[in-house]
Formats: sequence, C-alpha cells, structure tokens
Amino acid sequence: MNFSLVIPCFNEANNLPILMEKCKKVLENKDNEIVLVDNGSTDNSESILKAYLNIYPNLKIVKIENNIGYGNGILKGLKAAKGTFLGWTHADLQTNPEDALKGLEFLKNDHTFVKGRRYGRPLFDRIFTVFMSIFETILLGKRLSDINAQPTIFSRKFFETWENPPNDFSLDLFAYYFAKKNKLSIVRFPVFFGKRLHGISHWNIDFRSKLKFINRTIKYSFKLRINLQ
Repeated sequence: MNFSLVIPCFNEANNLPILMEKCKKVLENKDNEIVLVDNGSTDNSESILKAYLNIYPNLKIVKIENNIGYGNGILKGLKAAKGTFLGWTHADLQTNPEDALKGLEFLKNDHTFVKGRRYGRPLFDRIFTVFMSIFETILLGKRLSDINAQPTIFSRKFFETWENPPNDFSLDLFAYYFAKKNKLSIVRFPVFFGKRLHGISHWNIDFRSKLKFINRTIKYSFKLRINLQ
C-alpha cells in the first residue's frame, strides 16, 4: 500500500454519500487506501459506511465507540493505515478528498511534509487564521501559517517519530510544528475551501466557539513549547 488517507467522521451521515463519490479517484488506484473513522457517531453513519465496504476493497473503516476528540479519531486511523505515506482530511466536504492526490505529487521523499493552503474562506475566518498564525509563529519560533488547512500528508517514518500527540484539534499544530522542528521540507499548495453542505461545524459555530478554540489552542501551544523545545 503506497498511500493511506484518513478521514474522521462524526455524525456526517448526510455528507457520506457525496464524500464517497468524491473519494472514487483516490480509491481507483489500488495502491491507495482510504481509512474512514467513525468517531463515535450517534446518527446512522455506521450503517452507511459499512455499505461501501463491498464496493471498495481498499476502503477500511475504524469504529470508535466514544468520541474523545478529532485528533484521537485521526490517530486511530493512522495506526490502522497500511500506507508508506499517510495523510488526513475532513469529511465535511469543505475540502475535497481529491486534493490529497494533488498533494501526493509534491511528496518527494520521507523528509517532505505536504499541507494545503486554503482559499475561498470568509473574511472573518481569514483574519482569525492570520491572528493564530502570528501567535504560534512568535511563541514557537517557527513560521506557521494556516495551521488547520487540509490535506496533511507525510511519510510513515515521520509518523513513527511522534510522541504524545494531542487528541483534539491541536493535532494539526503538533504535526506541522514537529515537521518544522525536524527540518522536513514543507510544501504548501492551494486548495479551495467551500461551504459545508450538511450539518454544522463541531467547533466553528460562532464567536464564542472560536474563543473556546483559541483558549484550548493557546494552552496546548505553551505545553508544546515546553515539551518539544
């Protein structure tokens, strides 16, 4: 298996048929696999996901009973993946799984870390992202921008060096910063970030939710600085 794309899903039942349609190009290559993580969903996501197992032999499903975080879902998927190269993206269709194929074109070796760079986002979200990027860059001493952009792609060898990765949205920051710290070659490429088709975001709901996200991220950032520097 050459490449494994992990997609965590939490109550995305309405998005799953469209998501799987967009995953076809990734699955057409038998050297690729997609690992869909049912991250403690309480809707009918599980039954919908299982229906696709008979269609795609290189599709894998990981079931997590209790959702303890976005990052935990990704980590469980990465551990179950078989690819030499690994990556993740979102199930909400704001980013297209096919972007991972574009990202793979930039992946030259084990020392390359590939990450999307979003365009098409609302002005307030862009301002929020710039603020967080400046804060993280100053605090951690590494130039970090659009930290939560997807997809994120890297080698299994890099993944195997991780120690104590976080179980929440800070996983994006952890992987990006750790790649910078280990002097991997960072490649960013443009990806369109669209509107969510169904459901609501599990964190980006309103200004209050953003404040909670900022608070959690800042706390983890100081912890990261202490542990990894």
